[in-house]
Order: sequence, then structure tokens, then C-alpha cells
Amino acid sequence: QGKFTLLRDTRTDGSFLVHHFLSFYLRAGCKVCFVALLQSFSHYNIVAQKLVGKAAVPMGKCRTWSLSQQWGAGGCSLAGSWVRRGTSQAPDTTSFSSSGSTSNLKALFDFVRTSLTPSDSDSWKSPVLLVDDLSVLLSLGAAPAAVLDFIHYCRVVLCSQLRGNIVVLVHSNEDSEDEENQVVVNSLCHHSDLILWVEGLATGFCKDVHGQIQIIKRVSLELTGEQDQVQIYQYKIQDKNVTFFARGLSAALL
Repeated sequence: QGKFTLLRDTRTDGSFLVHHFLSFYLRAGCKVCFVALLQSFSHYNIVAQKLVGKAAVPMGKCRTWSLSQQWGAGGCSLAGSWVRRGTSQAPDTTSFSSSGSTSNLKALFDFVRTSLTPSDSDSWKSPVLLVDDLSVLLSLGAAPAAVLDFIHYCRVVLCSQLRGNIVVLVHSNEDSEDEENQVVVNSLCHHSDLILWVEGLATGFCKDVHGQIQIIKRVSLELTGEQDQVQIYQYKIQDKNVTFFARGLSAALL
């Protein structure tokens, strides 16, 4: 409890980790606030039904709240979902998108805080904030400072005060010229307790190995003088599950 986990992907799609954490926390009976900026709730519900051994995931019984607001001539939209007994009144969490130079995510933070603050009638376990994916906010016009402030205040409330957890997915590309996104990614890596970094293979496409994942436990944050613990595995995404194995030890290669 009280941990911040960063899901980072480079040259590949790390959304399978989002599905893992979403089903993991829901099955554990946690109170989950799911800010879904990329896909609809129906998408996550369908994936949960497909996963092997995930039949008990209570996605179908979740009381959801979805936000879909359009602005500007381009008709861009931002969608969000509140999973597990959300509020019935939907706040305007996308006000930053239509306010010109203002990039304020305070309304979104207020929604998260209100949703996860425990009440006397709550029977849920520790609160969890799950965001998929944070890079979308930058694409929609939010400033890097506003995005980092949003995460900072969420950490103060959830991790420090409520002893809950935060899991955030962010896209990164070290060869990209998107400096704003790189600033956000570097800052999040610096403050994370655990980093799951999914990368595509440098050699390109492979039928039997789809990528590798670095599991970085930030021991250095505990100020013990120890170096971060790093484990590296390769993986293959199948129709209903994901197989992990040590590098070079794929069953198809042995």
C-alpha cells in the first residue's frame, strides 16, 4: 500500500498490463477509480471476459461513470470511466481543453479525490487510481506541469493520506522529438516505487517473442544506499494470456 507504479511502453503497446492491474484490484475488492482516456469501458469489459482465469472479475457488476465531451471544430473527445460505485454527477473534467491558455486538471483531481475518499458505509478495501493513458492528456493540450501537478496531488491524497495505490500508463519513445512527453516520463520514472517498462524488440518483429519487460524496483527511494533492483524478461502475448520467460529461453527457440 502507498505505492506508485509506472507502466511505461516503448515501440510497443503495454496496455495488457493495464488489464492485469484492473482485474487484479477489482478481484481483490479494492475501490478503484479508473480514468480511461484511451478506450471505452466496453473495451475493458470485453477483454476481462476473454482473459484466462478472469471469469471472477466483477466488471459486469461495476457501476460505471463515463465522460465524453466534445470541444472545438475538430470534435475531439475525452473519455473517462469511474469503476466501482462512482458518483452520479459528472463534473466537467475537461475544462482545460476549451479554456485557451489554461491547462488546469484540478477538476479531474477533485473527481478522483471525491470518488476515492472513504465513507462510513464503505466496505471496499484500499483505494486505487488507475490511469490509461497519461500521454493522452498532453495530446489534448494539457501542459506537462499540469499533468505532473495532477499526479503529485493524487499521490499525496492516495499514497500518503489514504495508503492506497496509483498505477499509471505512459507512452515513451526515446527517439521522439516530443520533449513535453519526455519531461513527463522522466519525472514519473524518478518518483515511481515500481516501473514496468515494456519495450519492443530492437531486432524487429518476431512471431514467438513479442517484446521484453524490465521490472525496476526503486530501492534507491528508500535512501538505503542500495541500487535499484532490475529484472528483465521476454514475453509473448497470446489470445487469452501472456507468457513470460527469461531472455533467449522461449520454448519456440529451444
